[in-house]
Amino acid sequence: MFSASNAKKINFTHLHTHSHYSLLDGLAKIDELVNRTKELGMNSIALTDHGNLYGAVEFYKKAKKAGIKPILGVEAYIAPKDRREKGGHEEKYFHLILLAKNNEGWKNLMKLVTRANLEGFYYKPRMDKEILREHSCGLIASSACLAGEIPQLIMANRLEEAEKTIREFQEIFGKENFFLELSHHPNIKELAKVNSAIISLSKSTGAPLIATQDIHYLKKEDAEFHDILLAVQTGNKLSDDDRLTLKIDDFSLTS
Repeated sequence: MFSASNAKKINFTHLHTHSHYSLLDGLAKIDELVNRTKELGMNSIALTDHGNLYGAVEFYKKAKKAGIKPILGVEAYIAPKDRREKGGHEEKYFHLILLAKNNEGWKNLMKLVTRANLEGFYYKPRMDKEILREHSCGLIASSACLAGEIPQLIMANRLEEAEKTIREFQEIFGKENFFLELSHHPNIKELAKVNSAIISLSKSTGAPLIATQDIHYLKKEDAEFHDILLAVQTGNKLSDDDRLTLKIDDFSLTS
């Protein structure tokens, strides 16, 4: 049995984190993220803002000063086919988490984000698998949230394609550098199906699992303010029933 008396401290690192540099999508400022991480007794955290590295230098300096290990990353937008191709696809892009594990990886992150903006911009700055292959050294990748290519294939009941895509990412980044994300948002009904399939696909492909939270704000009580931010982003009123919202579940920086 597990109880508080025999519990051991487990080191945990949040690897899917958005700051206010995820424009009109993330709420927390860098200082707040670093301070909350330290307050919770964690010694490291990743920053993975949507499609950009705007906060990377500020995050690196402030995390180091606070004694927190900074992990530099991005939640990339991946074109369904060629990054230069615009239109013609129901899916304009998928999400993919990229993390730098060393200085070479950081340089490749910068190259990828730059090329995504200069060569692949269509609604969002998009990469594709061609340039991921060219700049994969020193990077760790993971399957991201429900907007990732693999979760999207799972939700469409295309499990063979999902497995094929996992193996493709393993080939791009190296088998030891591609991970499958599990997250706990019980109020999102699609997630239970995706998590179950992710576990099975991990066994069949050897891709290891990681636990993530997809952080968009610091504390549960910030959800209402974040919801206002999303309404501004999408040009909706809070009273609109069909608008994008994350209030359905907890997307805070959990302990």
